[in-house]
Amino acid sequence: MTLRRNRTMTVAAAALATSLTLAACGGGSETDGEPAGDGGSEGGGAEGTITLGFIPSWTDGRSTAYLLEDQLTKLGYEVEMEELTEAALLYTGLAEGDIDMYPSAWPEVTHASYMEEYGDRIEDLGAYYDNAKLTFAVPSYTDISSIADLTGNADMFGGQIIGIEPGAGLTEATQDSVMPTYELDGDYELVTSSTAAMLTELEGAIENEEDIVVTLWKPFWANSAFDVKTLEDPEGALGEAEALHFLGTEGFAEEFPEAAELIEGIQLDDEQYGALEDTVVNQYEEGQESEAIDAWIEANPEAFDTLIVDEG
Repeated sequence: MTLRRNRTMTVAAAALATSLTLAACGGGSETDGEPAGDGGSEGGGAEGTITLGFIPSWTDGRSTAYLLEDQLTKLGYEVEMEELTEAALLYTGLAEGDIDMYPSAWPEVTHASYMEEYGDRIEDLGAYYDNAKLTFAVPSYTDISSIADLTGNADMFGGQIIGIEPGAGLTEATQDSVMPTYELDGDYELVTSSTAAMLTELEGAIENEEDIVVTLWKPFWANSAFDVKTLEDPEGALGEAEALHFLGTEGFAEEFPEAAELIEGIQLDDEQYGALEDTVVNQYEEGQESEAIDAWIEANPEAFDTLIVDEG
C-alpha cells in the first residue's frame, strides 16, 4: 500500500481500553451482531483501537465512517463501528470518551448547541467539506419557491412539515427558528420520526403527485435521487453554509498522532464527496461498504493528500 504523503509511521503500539457504555446513555447498539467491547492493542491493530460513532441513516457520517475504517485499518489500527440513533448520543459519547470519533459533524451551526454543552471535552480534528447547508424542499411540481410561501398555504400540505429525527440539529432549527420566523406555528405540525421515514413519505407523495414539504440538507444524495427543489430561505432562518468536521474525544491527537495526521489531510470537493456518498449508499448494498470504498478509491486515487491506496 502507498501513503500519498511521504512520512514515516513511527507510532509505538498504543493501548486504548474503551468500554462502550453508550447503552447507559440510552442509545447504544451492537454492530455486526457482536457486542461492543473493550478496545486496546491487545488482540487488535498494532496501533490500537479507534471507535467510530455514527448514525447510519445520516449518510454523510455513514460514508465517511467507512472511508475512515478503510484508511485507519491500513494505517495499523483496529476500527470498531458503533451505530447510534441520535446526535445527542454522539456528542455525549465523545465527551465521555465512550467513542473516539464522530466522522461527520456539523458543529458550526447545526450542532452548535451540542458544542456549547460538550465542546470543552471534544477535539476538532479538521473539516473535510466546506459547503453544507440545511434546507426545506418540495417536489419540483409544487407551486411554491420559498419557505415564506408556506405561510397561508398549510392546506396544500395537510398542515404538516415532514422532518427527521427529533434530536437532529435540523429539527431544532426548524422548531426554534424557521417556524417562528415564518409564522408557521399553529398552522403546521412538524412531524418527526427518522430520516428513512421522511424519505418514504417523500417518495410516496411524488409517486402520487401530491404536495409535500420536507426538511433536507446538502450534501445529501436524496436531492438528486428525488425530483425535488430547494426552497429559498429569504430570512436565513436555517443558518448559513457550514463545514463538516471530524470530531474526536479530548486527547485524540495525542493518543493517535498518525491517525490525526491522516484525518487532517482529508478534504473533499463537491464531486469527490458526491461520488463517495453515491457509491456507498446507492451503488452497493448494505454490508458491502468495504467494496464500495475500494471502488471509490480506485476511481479517486488522488482524492486527498494523505490517502492510503493499495499497491497493485
